[in-house]
Amino acid sequence: MFSITGGPRGLNRRQFLTAGSLGFGGLSLASMLATRAATAANQQAVTGKSVIYLFQQGGPSQFETFDPKVDAPDAIRTVTDTIQTSLPGVTFGSTMQQLAKLAHKLTIVRSFQTNNGGHNIQPIVGPDSLNANIGTHYSRVVGPTHAQTGMPTNAIVYPSSVDKQVPGPSARGNLSATGEWAASYAPFVPGAKGQLQKDMQLKLPRDGFFDDRRTILKQLDKLNRQVDSTGQLEALDELQQQAYELLLGGGVASALDLTQEDPRSLERYDTSQYVTEHNWRSVSRGRSGYYTAQAKTIGHLLCLARRLCEAGCGFVTIHASYAGVWDMHADGNNLNMIDGMKAVGSSFDHAVAAFVRDLEARGLQDKIMLVASGEMGRTPKINKRGGRDHWARLAPLLLYGGGLAGGTVIGQSTRDGGEPATENLTPKHLISSILHTVFDVGQLRVTPGVPPQILKLADADPIPGLF
Repeated sequence: MFSITGGPRGLNRRQFLTAGSLGFGGLSLASMLATRAATAANQQAVTGKSVIYLFQQGGPSQFETFDPKVDAPDAIRTVTDTIQTSLPGVTFGSTMQQLAKLAHKLTIVRSFQTNNGGHNIQPIVGPDSLNANIGTHYSRVVGPTHAQTGMPTNAIVYPSSVDKQVPGPSARGNLSATGEWAASYAPFVPGAKGQLQKDMQLKLPRDGFFDDRRTILKQLDKLNRQVDSTGQLEALDELQQQAYELLLGGGVASALDLTQEDPRSLERYDTSQYVTEHNWRSVSRGRSGYYTAQAKTIGHLLCLARRLCEAGCGFVTIHASYAGVWDMHADGNNLNMIDGMKAVGSSFDHAVAAFVRDLEARGLQDKIMLVASGEMGRTPKINKRGGRDHWARLAPLLLYGGGLAGGTVIGQSTRDGGEPATENLTPKHLISSILHTVFDVGQLRVTPGVPPQILKLADADPIPGLF
């Protein structure tokens, strides 16, 4: 949160470097810290569950992931092999080897359509989400930070959050968008380098770094604060005390420090074995390091997201798919379907399977829900280069945890994998399902001050058969 010149004696410098790499989307220091009194009443509407949205930007193929079509004509048929899952009669694309073994834990939706065929960040941010990151609606109800832990309630993690050697964030759209809500509800972004972080630099001498409390409070007084959306600043003493505690390496810094994770757990999440960059340099995304960024970091990003949820974060967006690496057109910018699934699908399969096994082992399968989807799917017809192009009318969707029973396939697609053959399920259904996970919607309706726009999103029909 703060950038510090000098370092304390007797305190781990890495903790301070970690704390110094954080950034919030809010406008003031006050807006980043919990407003206990204002949000206490709203806690009755919270289920205590969290949601992690693993966004597969670029548009993953339904054919090569969770809805293979082995009996379709050659120009349509799944180009990878298929694999039998742990559910009788249900197959996945063969790249999903580990997830196939865990299909009895998963919910697969085969009639989901985003109604969007262009590169953007729907459904996380788009018309169906009121042009705000879905997590901002959660924060708007419960407050920007957790009342007990001080953890931001809404966060985004990028590959650079866990590996400084990969390219910087490259989402095709503003994942931190807040729509009509104040910027104080914007997601917390580890590793951000925005103006807020620059405004929060502290320059303190190494000697007596924390010995003299008046020194640090004097420095905090010099921070460039701006009045938050209500026009009020938090009580100064409380604000400074919370900031002081965060500087001492509180829950936020601890959650972000993967070196505190059990090394055996980190090893299970590690996906670096899937980095085969020499095979990817035939296209510009490979030469730019985007496939490498995904393969190196996606497992550790899921581990980091789990840690954030355990510390009190209610919604975490993971954007591991730099510049849309699921976009498998087989042109000069992108790999074909077969090579693309090796470059992107293999690490995804390993990482999500590790996450499922980890949550099961920790007993968190009812507390955290994982959602995995992209902004669209891929065309039924394979293009002449061996790729698939943009497709709005069907997209793969995976859900796990959050108390879901698992072992369910919801909906069916047409024989050519191009459209739903059963009820069309859309981002409105998905967003409602997410809000039903994090909120007691009945209680939410009677909670004073909840914006009607959020109630309308929650009152839409969730995915049928999900709950």
